[in-house]
Parts: sequence; C-alpha cells; structure tokens
Amino acid sequence: MTGDSKKSGDPGRWLLSQSGRIAVHLLGVLATVAAITLVSFSALCVSATAAGLFYAIGIVIIARAWGLTEALLSSILAFLAFDYFFLPPIGTFTISRPMDWWDLVAFLIAAIAASRLSSHAAASQRIDDRQREMEGLYALNRAILLMDPARPVAKQVAYQIAQIFNFPAVALYDRASGEILRAGPEDLPAIEDKLRQAAVQGTLFQDAESQTVVTAIRLGGEPIGSIALRGMPLSNGALHALSNLVAIGLERVRNQEVANRAEAARQSQELKSTLMDAIAHEFKTPLTSIKAAATALLSGSVHQPLAQRELVSIIDEEADRLSQWVSEAIQMARVEVGQVQVKRKLCDLNALVRASLEQMKSAIEGRDVRVLVSPKMPEVFVDGELIGLAIRQLVDNALKYSPPNTPVVLRARTAEGNVILSVADEGPGIEEADQARIFEKFYRAPSGHSQVTGAGMGLTIARRILDAHAGEIWVQSQPGQGSEFFISLPIAQQETLA
Repeated sequence: MTGDSKKSGDPGRWLLSQSGRIAVHLLGVLATVAAITLVSFSALCVSATAAGLFYAIGIVIIARAWGLTEALLSSILAFLAFDYFFLPPIGTFTISRPMDWWDLVAFLIAAIAASRLSSHAAASQRIDDRQREMEGLYALNRAILLMDPARPVAKQVAYQIAQIFNFPAVALYDRASGEILRAGPEDLPAIEDKLRQAAVQGTLFQDAESQTVVTAIRLGGEPIGSIALRGMPLSNGALHALSNLVAIGLERVRNQEVANRAEAARQSQELKSTLMDAIAHEFKTPLTSIKAAATALLSGSVHQPLAQRELVSIIDEEADRLSQWVSEAIQMARVEVGQVQVKRKLCDLNALVRASLEQMKSAIEGRDVRVLVSPKMPEVFVDGELIGLAIRQLVDNALKYSPPNTPVVLRARTAEGNVILSVADEGPGIEEADQARIFEKFYRAPSGHSQVTGAGMGLTIARRILDAHAGEIWVQSQPGQGSEFFISLPIAQQETLA
C-alpha cells in the first residue's frame, strides 16, 4: 500500500482529493484545446473546417472521459480559440458574420450530446457491473453454504472469492486464529500490517494505483477479521455484502466447532456410561467364579488337594481374564480418543493370530475356531499389540453372532502388497443396508441385538486401529449365510523399503 491510501470517513482528505480531481480536469481541458490549436494552426495549417472538426472530436473525448461540465467548458474554450485563430478577422475575438455563431452552437451541441451518450453508456456499464456483482455474491453465498466443514473453511472462502470474482490476489485474516489465508495467482506483499490494522480498527484502506482494497469483516458490529482484494474494484455495496458473507462463513465455522465439541462431550459421556455398563456385565461372570472358588476354599469344605488345586486354577485363570479385559478396555478408550501411538515392527502373521486366540482361550473354549493361515505368509509391518486387539474384536464378534455348534474360520492371503486376513462365521448374516453402519460407534445390526452382550464398540475399535495403520476393514455378508470380515495389513518388505 502507498501513502495515497484513503481511509474512509475522513472528510478533510476527501475534500482534498476532490479539489485535486477538479484541478486535474481543468488543466486537462486547457491542455487539450491548446494542443488542438497548436497542431491545427501552426503544424498542419489546416482549414477552418478541418480545425472545427478537430475541436469537435476533442470535445467528444472530454465528454466521454469526464462528463458534461468539462465538455461545456471545453466547447467554450474551443469556440474562442477557433474564433481567434481561424475565423476572419484572424487574431481577434471579433465575429464578423452572424452565421459564425452557429459554430459555437455546434460545439455546445456536440458537448451535450457526447456527454449524454457517455452518461448513458456509463450507466449501462454500471448496471452490468452491478449485475455481475450480484451474480458473484450469489455464487459466493452458495459456495459458502456447500463448503466442506472437514477442511479449513477460511482457506476455502479465500479461494472461492478469488475464483468467482477473478481477483488475482486475495488475503483473508481471521482475527480469532491469527491466520492469514491467501488465494489467487499473485501475492499481496507487505499486506499483513494493513490486514491486522483493519481487523482491529474496523477501517477501510484503498490504493487506486495498485487496485487494492483492504476492508474489515464485521459480525454484530465488531470486527472479527479483514480481507484484502486486488483487481477489479467492487462497489461499496458489493464490498460490504462480500465482507458480510465472509463473516457469516467464519461464524458458521465457529458455531460448527462449538457444536462438534458439545457432541464430542456428549458422546464421550455416553461412551463412558456404555463402557461402564459393558465392563460391569462382562466382569460379572469371572468375578462370580472367583468369589465361588474363594468362598469354597475359605469355608474349609474342600479337603482334597486336587479339588483345592482346581479351585485355585479357576481363581488364577479368571483373574488373568479380568486383567486382560481391563487392559483391553484401557486400550480401547485410548484408541477412541485418538491417544494411541502406533509402534510398528516386523510381525509373523501366523504367530500374531495364534497369540491373539491364546488370550481368548476362555472365550473360545468349546468352540470350533479354525486357523487356516500358512506359516509361509510374509511378515507384516504393524503394531502387534493393536492388531492383536483388532483380531480379537473380530473373533469375539464372530463368536457372539454365530451358533455355538458352527465354526469360526480365520484365513489369510496376499494381494497387491498387502496381507488380507479374514474372519468368517455362519451367523445370521447382515443386511446390505446395515453393512455400512456396523462400524459406527454403538451400532448393531437388528438381528441378534437383544441376545448379544457388549458395548457395541468392537468393530469401531478395529476400524480405528486399521485406519491408524493406513489399512482397511470391510465385510461381505448375505442374510442367512453368515458374515466374513476382512482386514488388510502392509507387507513388511514393501513398507520398510518405502
């Protein structure tokens, strides 16, 4: 920005600029008439008719450029110069023939006609400009309403303004975040101070030489940011409307963030309540077994060493089961809030699957769980603890939703640089409409909902673990024909070489 920048609302500066404009126009009229006279009389020595034509052209140009007042002044000066240099007696302001007065009339008519035509053309141009501005504002409003809230909205707003209005450079300052977002093929150097000043003081800066304007963005009368535009100037009304649309867009983002935080808090509270209910339900069985075994030992009614040993084994196994559930509940909570850290290492898939099933020994006891994973499967580059948790969630889901006398089968194959591990069951299957939702938090397919225990978080946790590994999880199922869940894991050699 230059020192010629104008701050709106300063009457003294406005009057000074108006006086300067009048002086420039007056000097321009005098210079135009003088130049036509000099060229016509001294350089070309043209006839009076040709000189009159030149004067008329000059008057039309002045009328088109500056308006009626300047055109009338130029017509009077042109008539005086025409009379002095081209009408006899030459060298005097005397008019010897009455018909010469028609020259003055002709000049005046040319000035008025050209001015009126110019005003009409300028008015038409202004109407076209206002229409384009309204169309641009409508397009911007629609773009703001359709913006993706998952992406930085302020940056999207700056980009849309540059695209819709064809501004070569746009800079948007968000006072709340302190960020300056830029858009357009060109840059606005040294604009940061002007943006911050406009956002703090709510002022308007203009630089006609560089066609740059900086205006405040207000919401409820308070400046919340500012925007700088370079290129085609907008009318004051369009500029004000544009800043209001930007303010609405930024406020929409803030409201959405507040709503998201409120929803996250609500879901967090719901998650805690659901997890507590699920933990209480799941812990009830092992605690009952532990309590029964401990009571029997303490009562002294069990005297046989073998029976005592069996009761102690029950206590030990159920205590391990409780410990595992507590660890998994903590890990699930960390995954849910995004605080888990993925610690990748080389893992043998077959060993990983069997270790996961070993931790579920009490849950799969008496069930037909088949592992069809070749020992020659390539190693995977994953966090073994997290992937083991994901596998256990899939196996647990298959055990819960399939009849006790049906098998659960784990298979593995390679495809496109990944290992695909699947867990298949012969349960009731999943309707196609529900397959996309079963990975949502707390959601369960309608079939078997009332018969199955748990928090409804297992598949959600598995999906988030796979997301953290840049892997995928999906399901293939038909109602009445069981379900098969798939997870893809990166093969170690390709991942480590990347």
